Amino acid sequence: MCGIVGIYRFGQDAKPVDALLLDQMRDSMIHRGPDGGASWISQDGRVGLAFRRLAIIDLSDTAMQPMMNEQGDVCVVFNGEIYNHLEIRRELERTGRHRWKTDHSDTEVIIHAYEEWGIDCLHRFRGMFAIALWDGRTGDLWLVRDRIGIKPLYYTLRPDCIIFASEIKAILQDPSQKRAVNEEAFFHYLSFLTTPGPQTLFDGIRKLSGGVCLHVNRSGQVTEERYWDVLDHTQPLNQVSEEEIARMLLEELRTAVKLRKVSDVPVGVFLSGGIDSSTNAVLFSEGVLDKVKTFSIGYQGEYQSYQNELHFAREVAGLVRAEHHEKLLTIDDLLNFLPRMIYLQDEPIADPVCVPIYYVSQLARGNGVIVAQVGEGSDELFWGYPQWKNQLNLQRALNLPLTEPLAQIGFYSLQKMGLGDSRRSEYLGRHAAGQPIFWGGAEAFSHQQKMRLLSARLRRHFRAYSSWEAIRPIYTRYQQKAWEKQPLNWMSYLDLNLRLPELLLMRVDKMSMGVSLEGRVPFLDHKFVELAMSIPQAVKTRNGTLKYILKKAVRGLLPDSVIDRPKQGFSLPIYEWFFDRLGDKARVEIHDFCSQTDFIDRQEVARLFEQGRSSQIWYLLNLALWWKEYIR
Repeated sequence: MCGIVGIYRFGQDAKPVDALLLDQMRDSMIHRGPDGGASWISQDGRVGLAFRRLAIIDLSDTAMQPMMNEQGDVCVVFNGEIYNHLEIRRELERTGRHRWKTDHSDTEVIIHAYEEWGIDCLHRFRGMFAIALWDGRTGDLWLVRDRIGIKPLYYTLRPDCIIFASEIKAILQDPSQKRAVNEEAFFHYLSFLTTPGPQTLFDGIRKLSGGVCLHVNRSGQVTEERYWDVLDHTQPLNQVSEEEIARMLLEELRTAVKLRKVSDVPVGVFLSGGIDSSTNAVLFSEGVLDKVKTFSIGYQGEYQSYQNELHFAREVAGLVRAEHHEKLLTIDDLLNFLPRMIYLQDEPIADPVCVPIYYVSQLARGNGVIVAQVGEGSDELFWGYPQWKNQLNLQRALNLPLTEPLAQIGFYSLQKMGLGDSRRSEYLGRHAAGQPIFWGGAEAFSHQQKMRLLSARLRRHFRAYSSWEAIRPIYTRYQQKAWEKQPLNWMSYLDLNLRLPELLLMRVDKMSMGVSLEGRVPFLDHKFVELAMSIPQAVKTRNGTLKYILKKAVRGLLPDSVIDRPKQGFSLPIYEWFFDRLGDKARVEIHDFCSQTDFIDRQEVARLFEQGRSSQIWYLLNLALWWKEYIR
């Protein structure tokens, strides 16, 4: 796990890369790579690549990046892990066409795989990665983000160059990079708690989406290609028994966990005590001679909005005979961490779970662990959220033949879900427009709420616009490719393309890398995802049981008390802390934001405070603190 940056200057009159700027960009991300840094500039001065290292695979100096091939005309910087690199290396060695300088570096495998198969080598990689590959023979620069979007890659494109980096703050080291808000991205942020790719909240800075490769040639022509989509790799399991599907899942997940144990430094497991992290811990412990290190976060005191799960985590830790570590957080931990959180995020990731992820990462790093397995992705693949169950039932009701007026069916179902008037009318409006009602697993504000919240200027600007525009391209791909066009498959596909890569996985990446720790996600191994997306909706939703088929797969591996316990998401007691000092902090910061900008309506913000809308106020606090850190 590392940080990469680069500059490619193109055109006949290209200026040489500024070596000092390149180093400044690199070292702005020293937290991503405290084990060393290096830079490389091509002989003609057009290309500069730089790297901060967190040594995990092949700790020798020969595995340092930027790394060249034997001839010195192919150079790569790479953030992440290629878990099957030894298998690919053996295949390359059999050709006899490549000379190796490292013992077992996955970076060197990328170089020789590119020499052997061209950019199609990406299809052979099983891992998480952001890759920048320079081919001096052709003048081509390739930028690649892994299939799921586990690792980030940002860039800015100008008439004479492209600048890219693992973090936006590195790009901002360039004094000519403007700092302004992308107002369309801001509009979508208020819906999704994050900015959908390829936009960022910075005007002029973009991010690669998961499964996308960007190609820049020597004249500056840029082309973008989606090299992987899960729906191109599904094999419908309609004729396969549940027992066989459960066996296949456990076998593939066991392989995914085993691959993510490969490391030359200590590896541990984040353990909440839920089914996902517990499965990780049990599978990780298989065949391990030393004690597995597990890490959990709780909160001092008792809160109605969030109950500690530590006793479940301790039960599983005891099952695998782990060396278990815990930390209890307080409101002081949250308030003290806020400035650092905003700095690490680069752009707002308005999920309060950033806080416990940072502290559990810090706990792991403080106990000698450099790599940790985390449980993200399971809920999205296996119908793990109670609110998804409600939305699926509503979509089914709305899709029934109209034996009674549509509004009556929909309104009755929506009332049972306990939704407010604006959300009820919005769902009915989406259905009437021929759109799915599900727009993602985390919707911050309904469209009506958002239009009230925007300033008068932005209300006029976006009066004929909605955040459906951010989802429409994903829905178009889904309609073209889906083998089973059922509501649950759409829900999983959308979150695989938006909420997971741009919110949930970025909170893991930014917070864990903030303490120089690598997070690995076995449930999002692309082979496992392809298998999960091949399972019919009817199997996943059997008996109305959340995670039905996954629970069937791990029954006997985990205690029934863990498998059958009620779902509780990883969170923190924002509601209670809002009525403590967090609310006071939010009032000051959001008031300051409103006073100095023209984005949101001050009266509507005051109404949110009066109504005690702590979650929505948290989203605005993230925005205000980001603006203060990066724009003002």
